[in-house]
Amino acid sequence: MMKHLLLLLITVTCSYVSAKEPFIGQDYSGIYTCTGDDNHEGKYTGTVTIKLVAAQSTGEYGAYDFKLEVPGYGIYLGQAAAQKDVMGIYFALTDPKPKDYGTGIARFSKNAAGKWQFNKYYYEAEFKGGNFGMENCVQQ
Repeated sequence: MMKHLLLLLITVTCSYVSAKEPFIGQDYSGIYTCTGDDNHEGKYTGTVTIKLVAAQSTGEYGAYDFKLEVPGYGIYLGQAAAQKDVMGIYFALTDPKPKDYGTGIARFSKNAAGKWQFNKYYYEAEFKGGNFGMENCVQQ
């Protein structure tokens, strides 16, 4: 009898620990028009596409696929993790030669038109001896 109770307790505990909470955070998925200022390259424009990865999102934590397209520079692919209005972003240019990859942090808010917008600071340790920049993006 004791063995059965112990087995039941272990089963219930394991089920509880592995149960995934449904995602209740904000969904920032969409296409964004961006302007940026890169410390080495100067001002630029781009388009960011963010897509929620629902299977990997839980509670107030969102997982995202990230893509930035910058005319004249290329496509940066990455991933992001969000909690509430803050998102950490990893991105890398699809051409690995220039070592143009880095990490950013963005804060989301709604603008007067009710569209999502975010401001992002990014850091690139390997690009041209180190680099940083700012980006402002508004959902289309």
